[in-house]
Amino acid sequence: MADFGAEEEKGEFGSRQGEERRTIIQPSSLEEPKFNKLKEVLVEWINRTLKVEHIVVRTLEEDLYDGLVLHHLLRRLAGVQLHVEEIALSSDAQVRKLEVIVTALNEALEMDEETAKWNVKLIHSRDLLATLHVLVAMARRFQPDLLLPSNVSVEIIQCEVTKSGIKADKQTEFITFQSNSSEELERESNKECPIDELFKLEAHKIETVKKAILHFANKNMSSLGLNVTDLEKQFADGVILLLLIGQLEGFFIPLCDFFLCPAASSEMLHNVTLALDLLIDRGLPVQSVDPQDIVSQDVPATVKVLYYLFKRHKNK
Repeated sequence: MADFGAEEEKGEFGSRQGEERRTIIQPSSLEEPKFNKLKEVLVEWINRTLKVEHIVVRTLEEDLYDGLVLHHLLRRLAGVQLHVEEIALSSDAQVRKLEVIVTALNEALEMDEETAKWNVKLIHSRDLLATLHVLVAMARRFQPDLLLPSNVSVEIIQCEVTKSGIKADKQTEFITFQSNSSEELERESNKECPIDELFKLEAHKIETVKKAILHFANKNMSSLGLNVTDLEKQFADGVILLLLIGQLEGFFIPLCDFFLCPAASSEMLHNVTLALDLLIDRGLPVQSVDPQDIVSQDVPATVKVLYYLFKRHKNK
């Protein structure tokens, strides 16, 4: 799959209204830090969302044009089931698939086709601006707590072929706007975790916090008839962690999505990874936690995850 590079300066040439009108992103906009940060955040979000389906996106331009990724995102985020072929190889098949997906997507987003800043032709032609618009719209609708860089804009040139010649119009197009709630979440996630500071202190203070978190976990697991006595060992396979998340966040995790009795370390890693993905999707700042650390019974990693659950739900 192609990486993002200088080719993008000429590759953003996409038709918006037939072949008579085209939009070009100014090359300087492609180098803006906030623009590239937005792309990075969206790629990470997609890969996190589709990790359990083993789908990996490397570039937005090259990996979304055929509809496969959009199809899976729509299914996982909005629960929309579409009867389309999984992998469309020919260009015609990809366009047909995209027509079904875009129609369903616009309905899910309650977006009118006339006002949407994307369409089948733009997406299939690898139009980066249209792709960004559709992904931002999906994130805002289906995962509003996702931290997107605010006020991201690009300079564009709209070229229109008329009978009298070529008409060019330079404009600024915004992809994201200001969001106070997102800024607050971003500031919160950038704060140093108190657990990191805790493990720099005396052992008895660490034990006090562990006991408080243990009591919190057992209080919320009692209805399931489960009791935790060892934080590191009993959370290492991810089963109790997933059940606790379900209890606290108020949803049921289908048993087919995880290993209820994991025997291999790979099964444990699957469970823990799923648990962390769920927490990240719910807005908990646990991106820095490596799933393998919890499987390996790393105390700080396990306590950090449980601390954030405790912090959110302690007063409920």
